[in-house]
Amino acid sequence: MRSALFLLLLLAVAAVPGSLFPQRPANPAIVTQYIQNNPDTGPVLDWFQLFDVYSSVWFSSIYLLLFISLIGCVVPRALAHFRAVRSTPPRTPRRLSRLPVYGTLEVPAHQARAAGLTPSAAADQVAALLKKRGYRVDVRDAGTDRPSVGAERGLAKELGNLIFHTSLIGVLVSVAVGGLFGYNGQKVIVEGDSFVNTLIGYDSFNPGSNFSDDQLQPYSIRLDAFDVRFDREQTSHYGQPLDFTANVTTQDGPGEGEESQVLKVNAPLTIGGTNVYLVGNGYAPVVTVRDGEGNIASQGPVVSVPSDGLYTSLIVIKAPDAKPDQLGFVGFFLPTAFVDEKGVSFSRDPDPFNPQLNLNSYYGDLGLDDGTPENVYVLDTENLTELNSRNNEDGGIVLGVGQTYDLPEGKGSVTFDGLKRYAALDIHHDPGEVGALVFSTLALLGLTASLFIGRRRLWVRTGEHPDGRIMVEYGLLARGEDHRLPAEGKAVEKLLADSWLVPDGAEQENRVQGAVPSAAGTGQSHHNPKDN
Repeated sequence: MRSALFLLLLLAVAAVPGSLFPQRPANPAIVTQYIQNNPDTGPVLDWFQLFDVYSSVWFSSIYLLLFISLIGCVVPRALAHFRAVRSTPPRTPRRLSRLPVYGTLEVPAHQARAAGLTPSAAADQVAALLKKRGYRVDVRDAGTDRPSVGAERGLAKELGNLIFHTSLIGVLVSVAVGGLFGYNGQKVIVEGDSFVNTLIGYDSFNPGSNFSDDQLQPYSIRLDAFDVRFDREQTSHYGQPLDFTANVTTQDGPGEGEESQVLKVNAPLTIGGTNVYLVGNGYAPVVTVRDGEGNIASQGPVVSVPSDGLYTSLIVIKAPDAKPDQLGFVGFFLPTAFVDEKGVSFSRDPDPFNPQLNLNSYYGDLGLDDGTPENVYVLDTENLTELNSRNNEDGGIVLGVGQTYDLPEGKGSVTFDGLKRYAALDIHHDPGEVGALVFSTLALLGLTASLFIGRRRLWVRTGEHPDGRIMVEYGLLARGEDHRLPAEGKAVEKLLADSWLVPDGAEQENRVQGAVPSAAGTGQSHHNPKDN
């Protein structure tokens, strides 16, 4: 068990580098850039697999060792628990007075004779009473003058412990199944466009180690409209978003019927074995770029990246098909454009009351033909020639909806045709998530049982005094620390006293009170010496 705890701690420590360094499965481009920016330490970190922490050899080794250690803990304990359940309670100790909780009880002779109580009958009655209290009981030496009862309860404590450890194994297996056969991906959908659940349909895709294309269910999602509601009543929170609603049409597969659904934040869609989450949104200006020959080099909505709560958004437009030179644009989109006294444009509202594009233009080689992965939201201007900007004589490009700007030197034109919204989706498939939930719940229940259920052993020995009194002594022992054991001793004493000592008058009541000394936490002389 110590090994399992140590490995669990080691696994938590080993996961720390995954949050300190960029991870290749999440964003390989950032990892590549990190290695390029750190030529000395980057390759060393890569050799130690610090950019692939969760699939590294050393992390997997700790994971597997923890798995094996847990199995090594559970199997022997399960066998021991099975034997304990099938066995009888331990034999009655010769000296019950040595137990942590000890007490005695005397049944007066006249009451014993009236009830026909003998040591054997008393032992049988004790067994019946304890069985009702949830104890497993075993009557010993029933034919002798000193019969005894052995009782035990709390085996559910060890069962809860086993359930807890077995559930931990189940959680590990479920997580492993999710890591092997699950996948997640991201997709940006513009209003009116559709997403089909195929590999080429994703903007980015992170498969599990044993992922197969056959796991992708061929469903589709069409974004019909994206509505955002902003606060227009409170002056202190004016313009703050209140609600995001994506109205979509889904289709479970080819030939299946279409269904209209609503996707909201924290209210994902479940389709084709995946959960579809709404994680972002923004504006997608519809732009047409014509090259120097008058041909359309690029046309359609361009996703912009919001940079603040007013949806001031960065936008990059690339036209690699332009002739004779490739064209690129970088700038920002303003939903509600205003110009301050310094001539700087800014947005005053997140709703598109006065949409405007502010762009710088470039021409040259965009670097898209050499096969190097490029970020679609970044324009590398190092090898490009500037056409328009606020810093040259032609100035920057400022466009409202429906306006066209002719580029200098006859390089072409750019037109702001219209405006659409887009939704950013995060799509998850985790075949182990149900198992992880079930086993996590079982682990919590098992841990609760192991912490709050006390495992106790109780022995009661009866005998008859020469004057006819029935003498009863009992002792309790806990497995481990149990501060409730004295209270259990009091409860057992009261149970026996109520069963045998029935007062029939004030005189008898006084006699009974004097005849029932208890050592279950009352400070009587019959206490075990270890308690004093």
